[in-house]
Amino acid sequence: MTSDANLHDIATAEERAFNADAAWQDDVRQGVRHARDLASLPLSPGERAAAHGAAANHKVRIPKAYLDLIDWNDPADPIRAQVIPSPEELEEAEGELGDPIADHDFSPVPRLTHRHADRVLLFPTYQCAVYCRFCFRKESLTAIGRGYAREALELALAYIAAHPEIREVILTGGDPLSLPDKALAEIFARIEAIAHVRLLRIHTRVPVALPSRITSGLVEALQGRLMVTVVTHFNHAREITDATEAACRTMRQAGFVLLNQSVLLKGVNDTVEVLEELCRELMYRLGVKPYYLHHGDLARGMAHRRTTIAEGQALAGALRARLSGICNPVYVLDLPEGGGKVPLGPCYVEGRDGETWRLRGLDGEVRTYTEIVGT
Repeated sequence: MTSDANLHDIATAEERAFNADAAWQDDVRQGVRHARDLASLPLSPGERAAAHGAAANHKVRIPKAYLDLIDWNDPADPIRAQVIPSPEELEEAEGELGDPIADHDFSPVPRLTHRHADRVLLFPTYQCAVYCRFCFRKESLTAIGRGYAREALELALAYIAAHPEIREVILTGGDPLSLPDKALAEIFARIEAIAHVRLLRIHTRVPVALPSRITSGLVEALQGRLMVTVVTHFNHAREITDATEAACRTMRQAGFVLLNQSVLLKGVNDTVEVLEELCRELMYRLGVKPYYLHHGDLARGMAHRRTTIAEGQALAGALRARLSGICNPVYVLDLPEGGGKVPLGPCYVEGRDGETWRLRGLDGEVRTYTEIVGT
């Protein structure tokens, strides 16, 4: 028999869950949801003129929590640069691509990309909580525009089940954490039932732009046999707030491994001081390991946000000299045509003479190192 106290506890838990869901849904509703919502923002004349044209190329959505981080008095605000359409987006440079890393070329069935033998990308939704202007999948997200449907994943799940070499399933899209808890629980259960899958990885911008979405219900939907790794996408220390700290703490306490991948963006985070602060705060405040620093992909209309590789290498070298190893991301380029991520960081090998190597230390001095190995 259920006591009045137990009934009260159940009711209180349900009320908390309802309030948590209402909070993040309100955050979405009160933000920018369509291009027409940009009219209410204090945009520059150039931004206002480009808003609808740029939004036609890539959808616009900005939750209120993320919108509130923008300093509208600063035309170069790093949050503004990531989500507000700009005139430069309408200028396509020669060589830019609609599918920069060849997702579609490695898609044997709908909603799945199989580029590397032991892992696949699964696309449960093509919708996001926030649409980043620099997104390398922006054309697919705008053209496809479909959310989650159980039947849409059947071929992809059957493919995973039929390939025992697959150990890791990466939920991406679109943003998987923009889905309701029920949908996440269904997806998790289906993947968990495939015995050879060991780990579920989730690529998401939600903890950054919509931290109120990280609720106890979301966490519960993602717990079970599978190891779970959540890869967040912080690009600037200004994105780290009390709310994002609480969201990451909730996920850490649930046992999830937290990593971060940033994109190197001109005018946003292309100084060593900005990247140093970001990497320190990720690790020391959020408990999130800086994982990758991506060179900007060849997405159309994004030449104004890409640095040169040489600039990125210099930044990566400066970070290695300043930061603990655990705070250092790997600077990578995701090659076109499906070549995968290759490290671009600086090389410290100056030369070799037989078993003696000349190596440049982090202090800039070149020293010799002679290999001593047994026969």
